[in-house]
Amino acid sequence: MSYDISGDGTKPEMRIGSSSWVWKRSGLSVGDQRYAHGVTVHGRSSVAIDLNRSCSSYDALVGVDDMTLRLGKVYFSVYADGARLWRSPLVEGGDPAVPVHVNLTGRSTVRLVVEPRSALDNLMPVDWAESTFTCG
Repeated sequence: MSYDISGDGTKPEMRIGSSSWVWKRSGLSVGDQRYAHGVTVHGRSSVAIDLNRSCSSYDALVGVDDMTLRLGKVYFSVYADGARLWRSPLVEGGDPAVPVHVNLTGRSTVRLVVEPRSALDNLMPVDWAESTFTCG
């Protein structure tokens, strides 16, 4: 996925000015399972994405990155056009990744949000792994 400053506006792009810190990675790990690609964010974060075209769904695997040594407790949410469409149960360090599937039909923006369970979890590295948008 491109950033809005380097993209051409024809496919989903992260809106840098409206997003928290994001680290694009390959080979990240959640629950002792390796994933080919994804983004790591902090335990309190929000990433804005403009779809820029008709998209039908968003899929990912979410969890606390294994670099936390099994620390961290967070909730993941997916919003589209301001409405929350999905929220995870409490996800803890060491837990297997939780699958995400969200219908985006008729939507134009997505926000990926992570909320910490406590202040200690604010900066824990957490992952949105294998993220994919299905677009026409």
